[in-house]
Amino acid sequence: MYDYGIGGKNHFAADREAADQIFAAWPGGRTSARENRAFLGRAVKYLAAEAGIRQFLDIGTGLPTTSNVHEVAQAAAPSSRIVYVDSDPLVLAHARALLTSAPEGRTAYIQADIREPQAILDNPATREILDFSQPVALMLVAILHYVPDEWGPDGIIGTLLDALPSGSFLTASHISAEHDPAVAAWERTDRAAGIPAQMRDSSDFARLAFNGLELVPPGVVPVSDWRPAVRGPRPTPAEVSTYGGVAFKP
Repeated sequence: MYDYGIGGKNHFAADREAADQIFAAWPGGRTSARENRAFLGRAVKYLAAEAGIRQFLDIGTGLPTTSNVHEVAQAAAPSSRIVYVDSDPLVLAHARALLTSAPEGRTAYIQADIREPQAILDNPATREILDFSQPVALMLVAILHYVPDEWGPDGIIGTLLDALPSGSFLTASHISAEHDPAVAAWERTDRAAGIPAQMRDSSDFARLAFNGLELVPPGVVPVSDWRPAVRGPRPTPAEVSTYGGVAFKP
């Protein structure tokens, strides 16, 4: 559904049908998806080009689409290493065909569930590609709103961050209905389709994702306002309805 929303080509009829239901009730849904993807690209570029990060652990990858993490990171630093994680076997099939690393770097895809963070960390591919004695950028972009409170998201994030050394970063984004009540259509449609979903406001998201970390300016903001690439008019918070941030682990 996300790939469909950003204009990609890797999606299925069922994805389009569910997404169209969401977009009919929440017209800003497409804008939200596209702005979130642009935020991901800017965050990865910042991490690779400015913060000097060379390792990325991207959980909740989804179907490969435009401006994937390895493409952005390796454009800035060809030696970058990326481990992609998703629980969907269809994503695995596409990832094997579409994820091609720069010769100087490495990429891998593992099928794993965010509910089992230690299994992600202990996976042989994760351990082969990532050196946990060196800083790692943990990417939780557009995934935490699929981790309801009953799954214990604070414990999941804590386990992942505890494995990362000082100097690592966390990038995260999250859908919010605080500016547009129509966003509730996304939550209803996903739940009706059997997909766990939970909206949180920006303050709840910030406490969940970035507790104990040092936020990179401008902090937790609508994703369209996080270090925008160009000046000029941008979508309103209501049109975007997704917050994001990047934070440093001291």
